[in-house]
Amino acid sequence: MHIRPAVLKDASKACDTLRRSIAELCVADHGNDKAILGQWLANKTPEVFASWLKDTGNTVLVADHNGLIAAVGVVNNDGEITCNYVSPDFRFQGVSKLLLAGLEAVSLKQGNSGTTLFSTKTAHGFYRAAGYKNGGTPFFKFGTESYPMFKRLAQNGPDIAKRS
Repeated sequence: MHIRPAVLKDASKACDTLRRSIAELCVADHGNDKAILGQWLANKTPEVFASWLKDTGNTVLVADHNGLIAAVGVVNNDGEITCNYVSPDFRFQGVSKLLLAGLEAVSLKQGNSGTTLFSTKTAHGFYRAAGYKNGGTPFFKFGTESYPMFKRLAQNGPDIAKRS
């Protein structure tokens, strides 16, 4: 397994991973509601993925396993992890932990003292186990519950990511 920066030729495979992860692993969040699932999947297209790569405010990483995209993650320059999904084929194999460590390393390199994210119900326990703390009241977005979370990464930094 290799964590690396995503490239344009990853777009189709990465979107397949994103879409399968959401549809198959996040049922606790969308409840197989077609309207909710449709909203969630609407921007998981190769064109939108390409725009994430072009956005200099984002770093897009993939977990590459012999040419298969096992996971996809995005962290922005402010240390917010905006995307972190694993293929159902690689769930519970440590891929998500490796990708999360890569996203956190990018955040530190960018000068952030920590990371923030909005977790799904499905991933909430995963992030808690990885050292993330709840950072506010859960709220509903696109019909699913989101949990604001944060993690201090730098030894002497505050419990939030750098904000401009």
